[in-house]
Amino acid sequence: MRETRLVADWSPLRELLANVDESVTLAWDELSALVGGLPTSAYKHSAFWKGDRSGWAGFTTSRVKVGESVTFVRRGARRAAEAKPAIATVGDTGEAADLILVGCVKSKLGVPAPAKDLYTSALFRKERAYAERAGARWFILSAEHGLVAPDTVLAPYDLRLSKTPRDYRRSWGRRVVEQLHGAVGPITGKTVEIHAGSAYSDAIRELLSRDGATVIEPLAGLTMGARLAWFGSATEPVASVATPTVPEADAAELIDMLTRAEDAISPPEFLARAGDGLRSPGLYSWWVDEVGAAYLSKGLGQTVHAGLIYAGLAGATRSRSGRRSKNTLWGRIKTMHLGGKHEFSTFRLSLGSILAEARGDDEIDEAALTAWMHEHLRLIAVPVADADTLGDTETNVLAELNPPLNLDKVKRDPLRVQLSGLRKKYGRRGRAAEAAPD
Repeated sequence: MRETRLVADWSPLRELLANVDESVTLAWDELSALVGGLPTSAYKHSAFWKGDRSGWAGFTTSRVKVGESVTFVRRGARRAAEAKPAIATVGDTGEAADLILVGCVKSKLGVPAPAKDLYTSALFRKERAYAERAGARWFILSAEHGLVAPDTVLAPYDLRLSKTPRDYRRSWGRRVVEQLHGAVGPITGKTVEIHAGSAYSDAIRELLSRDGATVIEPLAGLTMGARLAWFGSATEPVASVATPTVPEADAAELIDMLTRAEDAISPPEFLARAGDGLRSPGLYSWWVDEVGAAYLSKGLGQTVHAGLIYAGLAGATRSRSGRRSKNTLWGRIKTMHLGGKHEFSTFRLSLGSILAEARGDDEIDEAALTAWMHEHLRLIAVPVADADTLGDTETNVLAELNPPLNLDKVKRDPLRVQLSGLRKKYGRRGRAAEAAPD
């Protein structure tokens, strides 16, 4: 019998590494949990950990201890074994902080947003939750803007303090301390707690101390994995910033949530959440803008209005067998809808067929389709706890919403007849049948 191959999801690791300046060591268990389980070859073959793989692009591995830990080292940076010792914690970590400073991260939304919402990495979300729970005034250390209040709206930017010249970092540090004085007044006698990379803390630590502040760095010298774990033990569970789960699959409530246009987010925003709050069953709705609706109308030869065009479910208990599905909102949307292969998604097949017809193409252009979806679509994902009744709930939801691009559980009309024909024309099975000899 052929061994089933485990397919790991490396995107959470890539997100974590995006915020690593030089190196990070992850325990084997936390690495496995991060990617959803390591494949068998990771345990058996040393070659698995060699080279610049897509799972950790831009990094190499060092000191791989199978079953224990793996160290990832950024290419061009000092190897972790050669790096100078980490700076020790300054101050008493048991002392309540008056001010908390949190470092910015690379992972951001693609649109302007309040600073507390702009940064999307798992580490930043934990830092934010910790700071908010602590009750102290807190600020974000931005490589571009200096000291930023959480509610200040910022546009996305791409600047890492660790990649700037030394003179810039020195000037940045003075600027931050001046901004802090302007925001809170004198800091003599205050305790300032810093949660940021060494480039940020090194630039302001001495300046803060000179002004009479006590500086605390609880996480100095810890690996990224250890930092994430520290927040898990240092704080009580906090409410997720993601969409809350609906405990009972009530159709009326779900319809209301799926039709709130103001809650729809872009595919990049969805992906930036890295599955937070979305690794569960649920319902989703897809929305198209005016320009996208015009494309769809042209391809179908039928009018499609801007707004909600498709709805579906993920993770419902299978009605015939009663077996629980392992699918989730995150897996369905990220892997199937946005994953680049139309044969894995009926929604993607429908869109690809319509766009191919509109453009006069012979087949679906996967890359162009994904780009089009990112540009013209938005979505709402609603986690639902009750997977057993989710299928019946979807039936009720679709009967009420009647999205134009749904084909199942809705009535046939001229638009759907045309869509079915296009799906047969551009679907791979359909093209294979046309090409087969008589």
